[in-house]
Amino acid sequence: MSKHTNVVRFRVRAGQQDEFERIFKAADKWDGMLMHVLAKTGEQSYVAYGLWESEEDMQNAMPQMISLLDSSRHLMEELSPELGVTDPVSGNVVFEV
Repeated sequence: MSKHTNVVRFRVRAGQQDEFERIFKAADKWDGMLMHVLAKTGEQSYVAYGLWESEEDMQNAMPQMISLLDSSRHLMEELSPELGVTDPVSGNVVFEV
């Protein structure tokens, strides 16, 4: 069984960055999660990264991840009409160093 990863891109409303960061920092570590990173990629832009023991572990944690996003959606700006406020991707880890 290979490790799995998920990445989600956000744009936070101006002036709401501290609250957004606080919510993510307070999030629980879920079963099977090896790493959870929130990176600030611009003044209002962020990327959240998760590393999981398996795709199954990530899927099992999906309700908690959605709950975390739901608790912070009011702080986010729409990325586009097609995407809404999040741009998520996930996949199997090919290699890690």
